[in-house]
Amino acid sequence: MNDNTARETQPSDRPAEHKGRILKLPLENLQTDREPHSYERWMIAKLMRMAGSPPVRFRLWNGDTVEPDDGPARFTIQLTDPKALLALVANPNLAFGDLYSAGRLQVPDGELPDLMECLYRHVHQARKQWPKWLEALWRNHAPRSTGLEEAKENIHHHYDLGNDFYSLWLDSAEMQYTCAYYESPDVTLEQAQLAKLEHVCRKLRLRPGMTVVEAGCGWGGLARYMARNYGVKVHAYNISKEQIAYARAEAKRQQLDQLIDYIEDDYRNIHGEYDAFVSIGMLEHVGKENYQALSDLIKRSLKPDGLALLHSIGRNRPMLMNAWIEKRIFPGAYPPSIGEFMGICEANDFSVIDVENLRLHYARTLAHWKERFDQNDDKVTALYDEHFTRAWRMYLSGSLAAFRAGSLQLFQVVFSHGDNNAIPQSRQDLYTFPATPEEV
Repeated sequence: MNDNTARETQPSDRPAEHKGRILKLPLENLQTDREPHSYERWMIAKLMRMAGSPPVRFRLWNGDTVEPDDGPARFTIQLTDPKALLALVANPNLAFGDLYSAGRLQVPDGELPDLMECLYRHVHQARKQWPKWLEALWRNHAPRSTGLEEAKENIHHHYDLGNDFYSLWLDSAEMQYTCAYYESPDVTLEQAQLAKLEHVCRKLRLRPGMTVVEAGCGWGGLARYMARNYGVKVHAYNISKEQIAYARAEAKRQQLDQLIDYIEDDYRNIHGEYDAFVSIGMLEHVGKENYQALSDLIKRSLKPDGLALLHSIGRNRPMLMNAWIEKRIFPGAYPPSIGEFMGICEANDFSVIDVENLRLHYARTLAHWKERFDQNDDKVTALYDEHFTRAWRMYLSGSLAAFRAGSLQLFQVVFSHGDNNAIPQSRQDLYTFPATPEEV
């Protein structure tokens, strides 16, 4: 199935205010022709030692290089001006992304994901020895509020960039902006995304006539898949105007609108009881201060023998989101640790039935996304500008590196009421035949 024709007819013009929303650091009045001072070379050496001495060479604004302490360099970072170095030393968590977006920190084409993975792995080991003052200096800030009004702005910032933008690099089957499911190494992105939807439906044990509520439905692909392939009635909630407009138009085009109700509203306003509760990629936006309320919502929304599934980026231990991603790309984001994830279940005596970690599946998904993004970077720049294109290349590359390095996880958790005895006895039925379609 190919929805490109339908997509061209959808309302997708981005709001004008999106064009300049990522902070631009100016290049004017920066002295770039002088020799680097000795203290600047010292700062680079100190910075690299604090980062665990990764095999990284720095090329400075005048062409001079600073080589790594231990062994040959695998990567080269070029700084275009002295102030870029000062910003990087002051707070690399925020400045690295800002400087790369502005073109003041440069990395050879194609090397950015591997460089980021190398840095993540070295920093992960090195930070165990950091003094407290350095932790405080380089700290990530707390995520922005995810209250009712703030959540709308957070979602608007990230998801209402325009359907034209996302259609350049997401799958053409159902516009899935979440982790795909790769049953074999040679499947396409479209096949893997449909396999993910099938995998979720099997875990929920859907049957014709059931009712499902979805919290945060994206462009509505899961709801359409459930309705089309399982004959269930779906109530899908989302506060992104552009996504809801696209989802409704697609459901009507596919003659599924009698089974799907796309509701432009916050998940906290879900009401009624359902056979299944599902949320794919929304928990990162909820904020841990709202986990109890989410647990209470699932408790009252789920029928006595119903199943719930939460699918979310996560951590092995509690940790704030990278400062640059939270501030520039993904406001309000907080990926929960596995313990915090389980706390949602513990809060209302839910029984956890299944936990699966799809971390490496997300790494492959991001590799596919970045490949398509890079193939269309001229179109992205035409929609926005070069600064925006570099920022999103940084975001996709850094996310890919984080999943490869284990800094981020992808948890898929199935649970039900603690006294429900109609729960699956095994996982065998999930794998009776492949979830991946032969063709898309």
